[in-house]
Amino acid sequence: MTAALEEALSLNIPNPSHELVQVVRGRRSGLAICVAIHSTALGPAAGGCRIAHYADPSAPVADALRLAAAMTEKNALAGLDHGGAKAVLALPTVPRPAGAERTALLHDLGDAIEALGGRYIAGPDVGSGPADMSVIGERTTHVCCRPVEDGGSGDSSLHTARGTLAALGAVADEVFGSPELAGRTFGVIGLGAVGAHVARLLDRLGARLVVTDVNPAARGLAKELGATWVDPKDALAMEVDVLVPAALGGLLTARTVPLLRCAAIAGPANNQLDEPATADLLAARHILWAPDVVVSSGGVIHATGVELRRESEERLTERIQGIAATLREVFHTARTHRTTPAIAAGRLAGQRVSQTTTQEG
Repeated sequence: MTAALEEALSLNIPNPSHELVQVVRGRRSGLAICVAIHSTALGPAAGGCRIAHYADPSAPVADALRLAAAMTEKNALAGLDHGGAKAVLALPTVPRPAGAERTALLHDLGDAIEALGGRYIAGPDVGSGPADMSVIGERTTHVCCRPVEDGGSGDSSLHTARGTLAALGAVADEVFGSPELAGRTFGVIGLGAVGAHVARLLDRLGARLVVTDVNPAARGLAKELGATWVDPKDALAMEVDVLVPAALGGLLTARTVPLLRCAAIAGPANNQLDEPATADLLAARHILWAPDVVVSSGGVIHATGVELRRESEERLTERIQGIAATLREVFHTARTHRTTPAIAAGRLAGQRVSQTTTQEG
């Protein structure tokens, strides 16, 4: 437990843009759990549980705040009746606990979620998966994405990838004048659960692929798909039509934007911009950036649809395909107001939240 988090334990941390920010100590694990609820204006807040090591003691709270706000935008733009939230459990070391130690921290997460009385519905994020949701579900009912055999919607990665593909069609239409993906070159950064699905889906459509991952074992997928492999350090300089970030966020910065050799960027990785001003740098280079809060929403659309709204797969497919229309609206708004897609997305999300609040008032 770091000193900074120790001081914040069991306290609500004032933040003018979030409804609730609190840090509690897990009674079993002794680890710090930060829960940030950005908004419940549209309904109970939904967002993932991130389990990760942070070298900077202030980073877990900052991460939770940023991710929770992004989830409000994501859910609003996806047309979901949910606000945004995030739980971050800060690990003291890089290796993730296993066995009884992991069960203890997951039960602590469940207790923290249950204590909020349904204001926050949790799902997987970096460092957690469907099986973990079942363990968390032993302590709270406010959890999604448990394995199908446990009555949940299962792994959301394929549905996130399906939404990404819909988004890529809208991006291609905006930049190249056609939503056709066949024959276009896509640079996929990260071949984890979502990135691998995206690569396979693009391959089936006849796209050309350039791929990379920090895990050398991912070369096997590159070989399987006949994709060109590049070293991770050269990933952002790939000469492609569209760059598809599918790993961790923060890769687009003032230092990396000048390296880019692509016409557009659209991928499922969250928080791709290190800061809002980076969107202006991309616009100055005439590189279209598709806001990740729209591109990556397929997973939460499917999970909440299956478990909370009991929607049919046909209806869920319509919703996921609707990501393309949402993205086109974002691009249209950006053109109309002569601003960036990042600002346009925030404006559209804010309008939906405001309209709902006004109607309820």
